[in-house]
Amino acid sequence: MRSKTGAQYASDKYIEIPVREETTLMDFLLKQMGVSNNRAKDLLGGRAVTVDRKLTTQYDTPLMPGQVVRIARHRQNTMLLSKYVKIVYEDKDLVVIEKSCGILSMAATARQYSIKNILDEYFQRRHFKCTAHVVHRLDRDTSGLMMYAKNRETAMTLQENWHETVYDRRYTAVLCGSMPQEGGTERSYLKDNKAYITYSSPTDNGGKLAITHYRRIRSNADYTLAEMKLETGRKNQIRVHMADIGFPIAGDRKYGNGIDPLGRLCLHAHRLYFTHPVTGQDMQFETPVPREFLKLSDN
Repeated sequence: MRSKTGAQYASDKYIEIPVREETTLMDFLLKQMGVSNNRAKDLLGGRAVTVDRKLTTQYDTPLMPGQVVRIARHRQNTMLLSKYVKIVYEDKDLVVIEKSCGILSMAATARQYSIKNILDEYFQRRHFKCTAHVVHRLDRDTSGLMMYAKNRETAMTLQENWHETVYDRRYTAVLCGSMPQEGGTERSYLKDNKAYITYSSPTDNGGKLAITHYRRIRSNADYTLAEMKLETGRKNQIRVHMADIGFPIAGDRKYGNGIDPLGRLCLHAHRLYFTHPVTGQDMQFETPVPREFLKLSDN
């Protein structure tokens, strides 16, 4: 059996492509690799790409003719493999993930398993001296994009400047019923009772002001696919506001009407745009609307 040369062994581990024209790393991966936008982000977030032997995770890294891009063929066994979370982007200060429904963002008690637990185990396995710091949350049954800080300083910067840093957060939901209006804005004050049920009031009830902009994407006789843009980020805000306008989210056992076609809350955080709290770079992430949402609202 012939042994592999160093070059042959290296070619089994990575793909090496020279840069022929000025471009950005994301455009280069899309064109040269023929991969989807999400797959390209997955490669970058998975630390599988180097430029001139230097690891990079920035999708807008400029490339010049003469540089060489390497893409690892196989992921390291230190990569995060979980049915509950997928890393979309990661650098030394923060991590952007796509969360599945059915798991908490952060545990309320020691016995509960959460995304934070999964990330902390992942960091430990990779010998990173950091932990996941929660800067915002998604409900247990909501899926989609989230961000965690990897150090206390970044977490504090995000928390103190959240509304200036995160400039576009959008959700997609399947609503019960055929919504006739093209869209609108729901504005109310939200306050929890002793049973942790959030109540909505058009006048100040001592709660927090919540503003949700919504628009209809499409609808059929039974369901409406809609997009929501948050101006504020209150607990259960979208769920309460959609119930307020008479079109509760399908599968919402807390504020809904009992209709549960998919066995889950039909709410997905599909867009997260923010300014990087450390580098100042513009960061834009999107994830596809779940296929089952599209099927429910199909004509």
